[in-house]
Amino acid sequence: MRRRELIAVFGGAAAMWPLLARAQPAPDQVRRIGVLFSGSEGDTLIAPSMAAFREGLQQAGWSIGRDLQIDYRWAETNSAKARGAAEELIALKPDVIAVTGTAVEALLQLAQAVPVVFVIAVDPLGSGFVTSLSKPGGNVTGFMQFEYSLSAKWAELLKQIAPGIMRVAVIRDSATTAGIGQFAVIQSVAPSLGIEVSPIGTRSAAEIENALRAFARTTNGGLIVASGPAAGGHRQMIVDLAAKLKLPTVYPNRYYADAGGLVSYGADFADQHRRAAGYVDRILKGETAGDLPVQAPTKYDLVVNLKAAKEIGLTVPEMVLARATEVIE
Repeated sequence: MRRRELIAVFGGAAAMWPLLARAQPAPDQVRRIGVLFSGSEGDTLIAPSMAAFREGLQQAGWSIGRDLQIDYRWAETNSAKARGAAEELIALKPDVIAVTGTAVEALLQLAQAVPVVFVIAVDPLGSGFVTSLSKPGGNVTGFMQFEYSLSAKWAELLKQIAPGIMRVAVIRDSATTAGIGQFAVIQSVAPSLGIEVSPIGTRSAAEIENALRAFARTTNGGLIVASGPAAGGHRQMIVDLAAKLKLPTVYPNRYYADAGGLVSYGADFADQHRRAAGYVDRILKGETAGDLPVQAPTKYDLVVNLKAAKEIGLTVPEMVLARATEVIE
């Protein structure tokens, strides 16, 4: 190589060095967020929500692993594990923590200074997570799982798919404000739908199973599973037992339909996580969590499992299938 070409090569490289240095973020430019999931690591049902969250951050301009670090922890729907996982995340001194479902309460008991964005929280106002939906204040904001009026739609949907039902069992957690509120709404619409409702507790799998078997001894019955961690922890058992007892059932989210449940209607969890990523981005860029309003879902999924319908000898009406977001064959 000629001397002149050699100088040009090294000169060009030298000119690039400042640009390369600027392209690599300094350690103090890397922002850190924590994510606390209420489920278990490796749960395939959570994967779409995780992907949507990361996608939302990338769409906002963040490069994960370059100028943004994410630390994940798992609560496994266990309050003790949730607290331990929350302590681990807080010790990492993240700029923001995103938290889902049942892990919210455990985290908020500890995170007094770190901005928190909750996702798919059930009744954040009634649960005391915030004092106002429009202006939460403090260090907390996020996205609620649903508004209580949704519970009425579960009852209406059940009557549409099984018009002959006259009795409806409702699996709900009576120890939570959300469980009480959901059942109250279903009770309020029951007379107009020509149904009688009765509650089933969620203290244990045995309690749920014994109550469902007793309920199914009488004909013309259907089932609604209200949203809550206790029922969610027994998801597969409830789905399998409802099929065995041939009970037409409406579930609160697509996790149940994916597990073999008949029909589910609830918020699009992936969309909720994508929107939560937008709040995380705004906080990282200087906004205060307490100034961001708590938001209700804007997208809902109606999922119909035709295989489950066939197993209990039910024909799902065309008007329901026409409205479905997804039909599982």
